This record gives sequence, C-alpha cells and structure tokens, in this order.
Amino acid sequence: MKRVVIITSSDTGYSGEREDLSGPAVKEIAEKNGYEVVSMEILPDDRAMLSLRMAEIADKNEAELILTTGGTGFSPRDVIPEATDDVTERKVPGIPEAIRAYSMTITKRAMLSRASAGIRKKTLIINLPGSPKAVRESLEYIIDSLGHGIEIMTGEAGNCARK
Repeated sequence: MKRVVIITSSDTGYSGEREDLSGPAVKEIAEKNGYEVVSMEILPDDRAMLSLRMAEIADKNEAELILTTGGTGFSPRDVIPEATDDVTERKVPGIPEAIRAYSMTITKRAMLSRASAGIRKKTLIINLPGSPKAVRESLEYIIDSLGHGIEIMTGEAGNCARK
C-alpha cells in the first residue's frame, strides 16, 4: 500500500479560524483508491515551513506521495508552488498541466492555477487546488495514473517499454 501525507496550506486553517474541508476530501479519495494516509497536516502559508516539512517527509521516507491543497493562487501568501519547487529534484510538469487542462473544461479560472509537481528522492509531491470541489475534480482525474508513476519512481515496476 502506498503512503500519502496530506498538507493543507492555509493561514486561517492553521490558526483555527477556518475548518479545513479540502484535506478531508483528499483523504477520502486517496483511501478509496488504496492509499494509506499516514498524516494530515495544516500548515500556514509560509514558504520555509512548507518546504522544510515536505523535504523532511521525503528525506525520512515517510511517504511515496505528498498531496498539498491550497496556496496555488495569486495571493501574495499563496506560496506552495514555490515551496514545492524549492525541494524537488526533478519536475513533473505533466501532472499540473493535465489538471489545468481538465479543469479548464469546467471553469476558465483554472488557468489561474500556479500548481507545481515534482520528485524528491522517492517521493512525488503534487499541488492541488484549495477548494473542496476543485480538489475532488482534480484528484479524481489524476489518481488512476499516479500508482504507475510511483511504482516506476520507487523501482517497484520496470520501464514501460520493457518486455
């Protein structure tokens, strides 16, 4: 079973002023698709704190997948893409591109997403939107393909072209 850590990036969620609805939506979808949720965390929109935690998860092999929610917009405090880029060793641009392309069929505002994705060691990090509705649409769209990518990344599966 592949392990996932869910990180919600939200100042108001971190301070207890707002209930996190997106993190639980991610958890529901992940578990329904066979992932073990090892941790759900709410962190403030703080680039250094977010980067440090994502690096720690990857470096200590706590999970093969980190799914973040929130912090992908235009607000000055929306810094999860930068925090992700700070810690990833290899970019995975196809995932956020696929999410944006699919989401554009639902709302033109999807073009405003600055989400990123990448790999650190043997951990895949993916930024998801902040709204529960957009989280569900995005994650349900990509989740079927993630397992194969994680198996290739961790060495559980061989090259796709091998016979």
